[in-house]
Amino acid sequence: MVAQLLIYESVIPLSARRHANAGVESGSSYGFTSKTNSVPLMAVEFPLAASEYPIVFAGTNESFVPAVILGVRDAQNLYLSQDAKWEAKYIPAFVRRYPFVFSKSDDNERLVLCVDESYAGFNREGRGQRLFGDDGKATEYVDNVLKFLQEYQVQFVRTQAFCAKVRELDLLEPMQAQVNTEAGEKLSLTGFMAISRAKLKAVPGDKLAELAATDELELIYLHLQSMRNFLTLPERLALAHGEHSGNPALAEPVNGQTRPRAARA
Repeated sequence: MVAQLLIYESVIPLSARRHANAGVESGSSYGFTSKTNSVPLMAVEFPLAASEYPIVFAGTNESFVPAVILGVRDAQNLYLSQDAKWEAKYIPAFVRRYPFVFSKSDDNERLVLCVDESYAGFNREGRGQRLFGDDGKATEYVDNVLKFLQEYQVQFVRTQAFCAKVRELDLLEPMQAQVNTEAGEKLSLTGFMAISRAKLKAVPGDKLAELAATDELELIYLHLQSMRNFLTLPERLALAHGEHSGNPALAEPVNGQTRPRAARA
C-alpha cells in the first residue's frame, strides 16, 4: 500500500476483521502535527487559508502541490500551542482528515480507506466512535469519514489541474524565507516555490482571461497575498518555548530546491 506520510506512521487498511472492536476517540489535541513544518493544501482551501498561513508550492517543477508553511525549523509547528491546541481559525483539511487517509491498492486501481493505528485516539477499549457495528458493517461515523475523504480526493484532482496550469505557464520560481532571532541565530527555510509576479505580468491576455474564467487567477492572487504571512512567523517563533525573534521573515528568490526544509545560516 502507498500512502501519504508526514503525520502518518502506521497506516492500515480498514477492515471488519481487524477493526471489529476498534474505535477512534477524537479530541482537541493536534499533537500529531508537532513534527512537521508544512502540510499540503487543496486549491479550494486558499480563500480560508490565505489570511493565516503562507501558501507556497512544494516539490519539483515536474510534480508539486500547494502547501502551507507551519514553521521555520524542521519538526516544529508554530501553529501548535504548548498544550497541543491549534492556534488558527482555519485548520487544513489534510490535518482534519487524520487519522484516516486513502491509500492506493497494490494494483493501483482502487482507493482503500485506511486508519493510522498509531493515533493516540485509536483504541480497542470502547472509547469514542466505533468503526464497525455488531453486525460487522461500517458505522455511520465511518460513512461520514468516507464521504469527507471522497470529497478531499475530488479536490485533490482539481488542485492537480490548477498546478498543471501553473506549470504550463512556467510561473514558479524557487524562494526562501529568512528569520533572524534576537539571540543572533539566522534561520532559513528553503525548498519551496512561489509564483513570480514578473512572470505573471508577462502572461498573454488570452491566457489571463482563461485563468480568470476558471477562478484560477483568484487562486494565484490569494497565494501571492498569503506570502505576507511569513511576517507573522517570527512572532510565533518568539512565543514558542520562550524564543525571541528580532527581524521579520523575508521571502526572496533562491536557486532551485525540492521541498520545504529548515537550515541555519
